[in-house]
Amino acid sequence: MRVIGLMSGTSYDAVEAGAADLDLRGDALVMRPLGHLSVPYPDDLRDLIGASLPPSATTARTLAVLDTGIGQAFADAAVRAVRELCGGAADLVVSHGQTLYHWVEDGTVRGTLQLGQPAWIAEATGLPVVSDLRSRDVAAGGQGAPLVAMTDVLAMGTLPGTPAALNLGGIANLTVVAPGADPLAFDTGPANALMDAAVRHFTRGAARYDEGGRRAGAGRVDPTLLRVLLDDPYYRRPAPKSTGKEHFHLPYLLQALATAPVPDHDDVLATLTRLTAVTVADACRAHEVTRLIVSGGGAHNPVLTDMLAKELPGVPLASSDALGLPPDAKESLAFALLGFLTVNGLSGTIPSGTGARRASLLGTITPGRTPLRLPEPAARAPRVLHVTDEPVLRPPRPHRPE
Repeated sequence: MRVIGLMSGTSYDAVEAGAADLDLRGDALVMRPLGHLSVPYPDDLRDLIGASLPPSATTARTLAVLDTGIGQAFADAAVRAVRELCGGAADLVVSHGQTLYHWVEDGTVRGTLQLGQPAWIAEATGLPVVSDLRSRDVAAGGQGAPLVAMTDVLAMGTLPGTPAALNLGGIANLTVVAPGADPLAFDTGPANALMDAAVRHFTRGAARYDEGGRRAGAGRVDPTLLRVLLDDPYYRRPAPKSTGKEHFHLPYLLQALATAPVPDHDDVLATLTRLTAVTVADACRAHEVTRLIVSGGGAHNPVLTDMLAKELPGVPLASSDALGLPPDAKESLAFALLGFLTVNGLSGTIPSGTGARRASLLGTITPGRTPLRLPEPAARAPRVLHVTDEPVLRPPRPHRPE
């Protein structure tokens, strides 16, 4: 089956599209990645998303405008992915959407809201769409995050020692696969979220992020500000746990700076980078991680990765390329994998990773232009992911968006 995965993370700068051929072969799920696209949001839509994220107030009208605008942006990315990555031939689109709110109270997730109406994607591509992948896990008592854990566990299951996969998006999440134990997955805290918010604030919107970590590299870590930031109770909560920009946002940072003023903006960025490195490293040490596989936008920040390496001497760091999953495409491919599991009647969650009562079939399905026909439910769930560059199935019947 040829599947396109779509997602936009907490940095809300672009729609990421990854495509792959997927096939179940006994205990193995075989994936052949077909490529990746990053399609920037239109400036006005990106600005509206930013203005609507917590702790800002918003209106029902704005939510409706966002749901349509994000859905149309995802549809445009899907059409391009069908044409440019799949040669006009695809079977399924899987859309994570754009998270606007992840509702957490006292460590319990009460609900989660991802916008991006899937009907726009189905109408533009003619393909069925799996969407709203987090809500079912939340209804089963889980955190609804991090859902990339299924891909991580399948990809790392045969590695020796205690490997962990780290994704450095707006929020950092970690999946740990220890021998003889159930897999564990959780958000460690902010990765790029506070750094990006600081850059936007300090530059009055002229820059959106610290490219290559240059500003952080020019600064010095302020120990007082770092202590204030590390005092957040979130870091002491046991896993599984999840968080987002509902907690780690600009007013949160400004409050910390009011307690521990730091005049030099580069020093603030250096301190925020160190915060991410320390909190990730603390989590790795707590779970005796022996190997760390890194993906996400933060993997391109050499200042961050250098700090992380120094915090974890003796723990090799490698790109997710080592597993055959390009760092910038890993999340979109992970959602493609989850949608593939759904239409094949297989659960996409790991209860020990989200804290849910049971594993769940994820998402809702929006039919495409033709009657919906799902495969026969798979006889058994895969135990390992094999990533290959060889064809894994016959090309599907071509579909060309009108």
